[in-house]
Amino acid sequence: MTDTPPDHLCIDPRSPHYDQAALERGVGIRFKGAERTDVEEYSLSEGWIRVALGKKTDRHGRPLTIRLVGSVEAWFRSGGKAAATAD
Repeated sequence: MTDTPPDHLCIDPRSPHYDQAALERGVGIRFKGAERTDVEEYSLSEGWIRVALGKKTDRHGRPLTIRLVGSVEAWFRSGGKAAATAD
């Protein structure tokens, strides 16, 4: 895996943009200059994030989300298994 996070990532396993390996490394998101920890999905190239809308859920029990548009930066919080074995 490279040192750059994927362009589009989602934490929902049903999504085609779900990537278990990237999520295990931990992805940090900065949106409009502020670090966010509540991001459900993001797209770097399109410049948006999707966050939960309070405690509201849909009829299947999944959180309702809202898409926010702005500048998005992403980085890996840890180096993954390769960095852990090198230490």
